[in-house]
Amino acid sequence: MTSSLPVTRDLAGWLAYIEALHPAAIEMGLDRVESVRQRLHLNPSFPVIIVAGTNGKGSTCAVLESIYQSADYKTGCYTSPHFVRYNERVRIAGTEVEDAMLVRAFEAVEQARGDIVLTYFEFGTLAAVWQMIEAGVDVGILEVGLGGRLDAVNVFTPVCSIVTSIDLDHMDFLGNDRECIGREKAGVFRTGVPAICGDDHPPASLQQHAVEIGADFRRIGHEFGFSEQPGGWRYESASVTYDLPLPALAGDFQLNNAAGVINAVDALRHILPVTLEHMQQGLQQVTLNGRFQHCGQHPQIILDVAHNPHAALALASNLESHPVPGRTLAVFSMLADKDIAGVLQATTSYIDAWYVASVEHVRGASVAQLLEFLASQLISNPVYTHESVRDAYHHACIDAGENDRIIVFGSFFTVADIMRELAFPRPEKHVQH
Repeated sequence: MTSSLPVTRDLAGWLAYIEALHPAAIEMGLDRVESVRQRLHLNPSFPVIIVAGTNGKGSTCAVLESIYQSADYKTGCYTSPHFVRYNERVRIAGTEVEDAMLVRAFEAVEQARGDIVLTYFEFGTLAAVWQMIEAGVDVGILEVGLGGRLDAVNVFTPVCSIVTSIDLDHMDFLGNDRECIGREKAGVFRTGVPAICGDDHPPASLQQHAVEIGADFRRIGHEFGFSEQPGGWRYESASVTYDLPLPALAGDFQLNNAAGVINAVDALRHILPVTLEHMQQGLQQVTLNGRFQHCGQHPQIILDVAHNPHAALALASNLESHPVPGRTLAVFSMLADKDIAGVLQATTSYIDAWYVASVEHVRGASVAQLLEFLASQLISNPVYTHESVRDAYHHACIDAGENDRIIVFGSFFTVADIMRELAFPRPEKHVQH
């Protein structure tokens, strides 16, 4: 396909253009994106940290970003997907980039690609690193979109790679078991470079690949670890011990993520010096949308993107660890190609009523499909169906008492719908099911 600039030059026009550019949303492989990277001369002079994993990537990127900002480094951070605005994907010095910067980056990628057809994610990845170079960042943090070995961010050479967790997800692309998936995620490791694993029980394939290529493999529970302390936690490795405050992100698994971050920060102190005070401040100030995110009280409103069994187990643990006097009402929707049964199996015992709808996405599971999965779990608590996630949320708000909580979960799309709604007042309590 020959390059053809979109008629509309604003950000919305560019996003529509790059989304329609490639016939498939995902096409594995690095040849095309590497060719365009070379044409753009995207050779970052700043250190690049690559973060892969099934769950915990966003939290890990956020903690890395927060610590380095606390140390007065100018950070660049690229994550996906976004909730409401594409700008969320690229942050410079902790701030979302403006439309004009994104447009300039898309124009640069478009001019360089010629007749090479890029996917939406590939186009956006090159544009993100272009912006980091233009902004003159001190460190770039790149989150893998899918897998690792063949993901677009892997065309850049990291000074450190982190794999947070390995579980069953995206199996159509990565393989049907943890060993296959672990091998794909290990593709972000490099010879002689810190290769950090935050999974307590990683597949053998991950460590095997690290050993084969001579990476500096560091596994939680072996080369580093942590223990909980009154009011905080202790990070420990063979060389250092740090007493640290709990991360500002809610969730039991956050200590695994934080320990992996501290190991990375410690490994890179020769090029990015950081003090204990910077680590403490970064942990206390970190923020991240959509991960057991509290958005209201009386009733509590919690947003969580949990969309696979591993993330759902973490959500269930959080619900159990943070009980409320009243009921827990779930606003729930998922994509049809996810393990809906596995997510429900992890969470059903913590939910007192379900408000179910289909997300407005081509991959969204229908209400009928969701009801079938709920029935298969022999759920006896009330299940209400709605035309949209927003409608489901408003009805949950109507039914909830001040001692209840509403948990919105199942996908990024589910959470994004409610993020848009939170600016609007709740309806009066007179609507009936």
